[in-house]
Amino acid sequence: MKKLSAHLSVKSLIRFAPIMILAITAPTGAAKEDDTPTKQLLGTVSSADPRATAAGEMILRQGGSAADAAMAMMLALTVVEPQSSGIGGGGFLLHFDGDDGALTTIDGRETAPASAKDDLFLDENGERLGFIQAVLGGRSVGTPGNMRLMAKTHEKWGKLKWEALFAPAIQLAEEGFEVNEVLHSRLNRLSRVWGEFPAAQKLYWRDGKPAPVGTLIKNPDMANSLRTLAKEGADAFYRGPIAEDIIKTVQNGHPNKGDLQLTDLASYRAIERDAVCNSYHQYIVCGMGPPSSGASTVLQILGQLERFNLGNIGVENPLSWHLIHESMRLAYADREKYLADADFVSVPIQGLLDPYYLTQRSNLIKIDSSLNNYDAGTPPGAKPRTVAEQREVPGTTHFVAADGNGSVVSMTSTIEGPFGSQLISGGFFLNNELTDFTFVPEENGAPVANRVQGGKRPLSSMSPTIVFDKNGVPILALGSAGGKRIIMHVTKTLIGVLDFGLSLDKAIALPNIYFARDAVQIESGTFLADKSNELAAYGRTVLTSNIGSKVNGAQFIDGKWVGYADPRSPGNAFNPE
Repeated sequence: MKKLSAHLSVKSLIRFAPIMILAITAPTGAAKEDDTPTKQLLGTVSSADPRATAAGEMILRQGGSAADAAMAMMLALTVVEPQSSGIGGGGFLLHFDGDDGALTTIDGRETAPASAKDDLFLDENGERLGFIQAVLGGRSVGTPGNMRLMAKTHEKWGKLKWEALFAPAIQLAEEGFEVNEVLHSRLNRLSRVWGEFPAAQKLYWRDGKPAPVGTLIKNPDMANSLRTLAKEGADAFYRGPIAEDIIKTVQNGHPNKGDLQLTDLASYRAIERDAVCNSYHQYIVCGMGPPSSGASTVLQILGQLERFNLGNIGVENPLSWHLIHESMRLAYADREKYLADADFVSVPIQGLLDPYYLTQRSNLIKIDSSLNNYDAGTPPGAKPRTVAEQREVPGTTHFVAADGNGSVVSMTSTIEGPFGSQLISGGFFLNNELTDFTFVPEENGAPVANRVQGGKRPLSSMSPTIVFDKNGVPILALGSAGGKRIIMHVTKTLIGVLDFGLSLDKAIALPNIYFARDAVQIESGTFLADKSNELAAYGRTVLTSNIGSKVNGAQFIDGKWVGYADPRSPGNAFNPE
């Protein structure tokens, strides 16, 4: 199996110099010298729904590549997990090539209409709209990117014919799938607003209320859309009847109208971007660059923590979790201030990951108490910037695939909040991705980085990740759902493997941690919740709550890739015997 290519090493790792390692002792999860992957017969796939995992397995069994399997899962999830992702939304993809060792990232993030102005989410008095006011209807819909991402992925790495990747999803849409508990709970949550969305009710309600668990859902309109795309290619999504129906739905499907145009669809492009990578202990951690804030924020958290040697402190020691919380707060403060679409705004990625800057930020962290505030820093190369609140709702999905050739895909896909804009076109939900922009375009007389602009891609927390050992060989691939919490779900899992030496499944199962205003949020029903008083002794209120997650990933163990899924979700992995 190939190692990470020299091209990427020069392009990313030298440009983003390794963080200064202040704690020399290697973590307990260190990879062995001879722990080098060899080709396995089939591979593995993992997703947040067993029916999507089965689609990926089917493609691998037919001789498909990791890229083929990932795209088949993306399509299947459009059918069986309509609340979270699909072809009406967008995503970010990382691909490691088992042949040449190249790491490629593809940005399939949605874009604002070309005509969009920075007051899109302000009312006639210049006041910000309420979040639900902004979400419901066409105003929140960005140009979907997943089909262009899929076309580029298949063109570069596909082995099976394009049409073959659609077969599992078409079968699910045509023959039907059963409502599971997760879908039913999301339907219940949105039932109060669906009086305005008859197309959604027609598909997912029975006898005037959300379909019960076990209800068979058939979606002939989606099956027809998928058949058209399978036959005619991705262009059929961005031009012709499918595109025309999307525009009609956005502009006339709800009183809260959007201004998406056919020209916005026709001009959309998925973009290959440089991966953002940095070292952590003896590993190399890689992810997506802007408009994702995932990699930079994950790497900042890790870089600020590296000197503490969490492996020695211990996984059940509240001190470890205090340090994780403090580093999280500092990194998120920088995220809020500096991250946005780098095609529109200067984003100081190099400065945020500069070793000296990370050392400065790390030195703010106290081992015996919490900080009084968590202001953003001033990384090298940063321009003056103002901060305004930006909201992301927990949604989204993640899936991974590894094939017998050693290629690996880690992709996060989303329509943003549950059921996106609530609008259905061609059988699939349209995203509400534009609400990932910051609603208020100015603060203190200065423009906000993540303000709405025509053609711009909104800031995202999606964090598809691939980790390499010190020899440049991939050993982990993972990601999660969860809005802004995605970053922490991924970071916690990475720490579990790379610092605490846990297997990926046990690292995924570690307690989730986040923050709410001045309080620390920890997952209820976990060992950390039992230690909440000890954690509170560091000076912050501790709240226990149900912090769900949907982490999916794969780890190289004993000569083969093994897939895992979050025990909090119905997801699973296919691992051949």
